[in-house]
Amino acid sequence: MSKSHTRPFLSLFFQLRSLIPAMGPGILMAAAAVGASHLVASTRAGAEFGWQLAWVILAVNLLKYPFFAAGARYTAATGESLLEGYLKLGRRYLWLFTGLNLIAAIASTAGVAMLTAAMLTLFIPLPIDLLALIVLLSSVAILIFGHYALLDKMTKVIMLALTLTTLIAVALAFNAPSIVQPDFVSTSPWQWAYIGFLVAMMGWMPAPIEVSTWQSLWLLEKQKQQHVSKQQAILDFNFGYIITALLAIVFLALGTLVMHGSGESFSASGVQFSKQLIDLYSEIMGNDSRYLIAAVAFLCIFSTTVTVIDGYSRTLNTGWQLLNNAQDNDNRLNFVMCLISLCGLAIILFFKGALLPLLEGVMILAFMTTVIFARLNYKLMISTAIPAQDRYGLKMRILSLFGLTYLVSFAALFIYWMFTK
Repeated sequence: MSKSHTRPFLSLFFQLRSLIPAMGPGILMAAAAVGASHLVASTRAGAEFGWQLAWVILAVNLLKYPFFAAGARYTAATGESLLEGYLKLGRRYLWLFTGLNLIAAIASTAGVAMLTAAMLTLFIPLPIDLLALIVLLSSVAILIFGHYALLDKMTKVIMLALTLTTLIAVALAFNAPSIVQPDFVSTSPWQWAYIGFLVAMMGWMPAPIEVSTWQSLWLLEKQKQQHVSKQQAILDFNFGYIITALLAIVFLALGTLVMHGSGESFSASGVQFSKQLIDLYSEIMGNDSRYLIAAVAFLCIFSTTVTVIDGYSRTLNTGWQLLNNAQDNDNRLNFVMCLISLCGLAIILFFKGALLPLLEGVMILAFMTTVIFARLNYKLMISTAIPAQDRYGLKMRILSLFGLTYLVSFAALFIYWMFTK
């Protein structure tokens, strides 16, 4: 091959090589998403309804895209966090975000920590409450002593391992004999009784929208380590977002191919649920791979817990700092991490190992607050707080309005369902 033909490939190679080190916030967002919305909600959707909700998952990811993209785009354009943008819109907007974010932080921390503890029961025969305490203490220790750099490196490795494992399992499942009986008829999710499940699934699909503020703060942290251009920041976000959307379908496929039509359903018990989840993999990949798969799944959920504690603590700490004109303080950030973890543990003790009810409640809460967070991000991305050339154009505005309409409509439908069921 001549030099003229190899030059474009070499150019592409060096471009990718320069972009890979700048990646991080987008991968962290993917790690935060995969934890509960994918391993739990997507897999459960496939197990119960087969492929029927695949288009819903893709549509939800598309309609939420402008609100998530605001985190990377605003920070790349202004060098400020989304929280600073909220403050420019008015103090009341930052107060509103911080108040709702505090509630979401405690609930989400409890949900992912219990799921991690449930996975840990596969290796350590201790009560789930005690294991949740160990998980939370370990997560806080990693963040206090390792900071963002360790979280960044750890998440990339774990996400790669889980992605490869799941892709192999789904590929093998496609070639395995069908478990569906000839006379089996799938239950339709489009029934009044399943409104709660649909709202819960969409609440954390691909993640709560406040994750956009984490993306913003993580990007600022990344920029302290190295220069990240606007192009690199947006590419990093898009890469992470596309990965989360595709993995959602992959996990849906896993539930569909291995469990749908088998007559089984996921248990509400955290311990039993974790066993069922690993059974999905081991039935396809062989029982010898059981502990390897369990280890990968545990590490994925554990990284999600660490990511969630870090993301919520950073936003709460930064919100307090901006509202009170205070200086940045690592000790205050560490205190917030410990406080959120302690409150999350209290919720875990209250639910006494009932994983699915806790996660469903957290996801529903996420969906209801999503309406407000989405509106905040859209308002900011069309405001004078961001340079004119970086504001949302016509296509992104239209997509945002479709997204807001969908969020408000389903929120209203859920409220009506709650009062009439």
